[in-house]
Amino acid sequence: MSVLVIAPLIVALTTVLCTLVLGRRPRLQRATSVAGAVGYVGTVSVAVWALVLGPAAPGAAVYQVGDWPAPFGITLVLDGLSAFMLTIAAGVGIASMLFSVRYVTHENQRVYYHPLFHALLVGVTGAFLTGDLFNLFVWFEVMLIVSYVFVAFYGTDRATAASFRYLVMNVFGSALMLVAVGGLYATTGTLNMADMARRLATPDAYGVDPAPVVGLSALLLAVFALKAGLVPFQFWVPSAYAAAPAPVTAMLAGVTKKVGIYAIVRLYFTVFAAATVPVEMPGITATSPLGFLAPVLGAMGVASIVVGGVGAVGQGRLVSVFAYSSIGQVGFIAVPIAIAAAADPAGTLRGAAVAAALVFALHHALAKGLLFLSAAAVTDATKTDRLRDLGGVAGHSPALSGAVFVGLLSLIGLPPLTGFFGKFLAFDAAVRGLASGPGTLSALALAALLLGAVLTILYATRVWVDGFWGRETAAVEVASVESGQVAVLVALAAAVVLVGVGFDPIYRFAETAATAALDGEAYVDVVGPNGGDGA
Repeated sequence: MSVLVIAPLIVALTTVLCTLVLGRRPRLQRATSVAGAVGYVGTVSVAVWALVLGPAAPGAAVYQVGDWPAPFGITLVLDGLSAFMLTIAAGVGIASMLFSVRYVTHENQRVYYHPLFHALLVGVTGAFLTGDLFNLFVWFEVMLIVSYVFVAFYGTDRATAASFRYLVMNVFGSALMLVAVGGLYATTGTLNMADMARRLATPDAYGVDPAPVVGLSALLLAVFALKAGLVPFQFWVPSAYAAAPAPVTAMLAGVTKKVGIYAIVRLYFTVFAAATVPVEMPGITATSPLGFLAPVLGAMGVASIVVGGVGAVGQGRLVSVFAYSSIGQVGFIAVPIAIAAAADPAGTLRGAAVAAALVFALHHALAKGLLFLSAAAVTDATKTDRLRDLGGVAGHSPALSGAVFVGLLSLIGLPPLTGFFGKFLAFDAAVRGLASGPGTLSALALAALLLGAVLTILYATRVWVDGFWGRETAAVEVASVESGQVAVLVALAAAVVLVGVGFDPIYRFAETAATAALDGEAYVDVVGPNGGDGA
């Protein structure tokens, strides 16, 4: 059974190699790329069901690469949290790949597009599965190197400048992460996450001084916030999203941003929460690094909601609106995580808040993936994405406009779409946090969520009224919508509706993921030296 843990990674890596070899046979290369994406979805589905969700599932499983036991070897772990994130990657990945073969020109697809796309999946998958900090850094680098290439893919001045900004910021971030990883190794004597959690829980038994963990975890938080595009590290987002090929932009917004969120949840709640370290901050006295996480991540989330929402309202292009919206929507994910960090570990709020963040992450991946791909289809048909030039799209292509309408309604949070449940649970976490212990964090979180909801209504309404409704413009009048692209968008819109209508199993999955994130002892039992089945 443990081989299922590594199966998605093997499928993605095999597809990279096959599409490289088939570079001179473009039709076969495209077919292989699509088959690889389908295979990735299949292996993720089987692994998640057999190891996490099925009636006979163990709940978590480990693959020890080379049969080297933890904490000495490379450990891959599939539990509820990593399974949830892999499911998001698989869903957005298959939609983006199917859209790619209908949107990206055949010439550009031959310029290593398909190997790079699946290499991005390799990096994402490795980051979600890895059980040690150094390999988390390695998988981050795999993901980021591919992202650099994709941002510069078209070779224009704008793309080159966006790629250079993205590169510079992330090179500094990677250096900072490496320093933090080295510091944690020097402090704890291990890089295996389960072993680190065990040593931090009983520091005297291992001669560990956990005091530096707060500062080192702060460095990691800055790196992960950069990857997630949280304020004040959001500057790379609009230009990078506008420069990359549209299907890749859907992956950057829907999947790679979630790697930063995943890393925050995994490390802080599963690993660092085990440390007993006094944390003294204005108005906050805590006994674990979560006491630092709560106000800092809360401030980032609140600022992201405001900056992203206000920025989206003022944009005149579809891609720019959705890029700034993505900054704001990630704030909706960060705020519940901050509330969870501040919550009583013995209560139910912590688990509910983490589950709320995960549900919103799923909503954001689906809705924003749908909207970025829709913007690409509109631009491909009309040769513009300026809102003032897009009047009448609703009448010209009802299917395309209907998909956009579903995505916008999900962003707003209209029931029964996924966005409704994501926002409802985020608000529920904020209200419960305020009720359990009135404080600045809970009050600011609730106010920011309310403001973010209003701003979302404003820019979503503006996109629809200015860009799709009204009299048909000259650009729309001569537009030719590609049917294959629309088919992918309709399928993705249907997924947004179906996930909302059948939300109960989705929420149970999110609860399973939240439990896996918070149960550090279970993680240690599965991943630690005595856990796992070996390779």
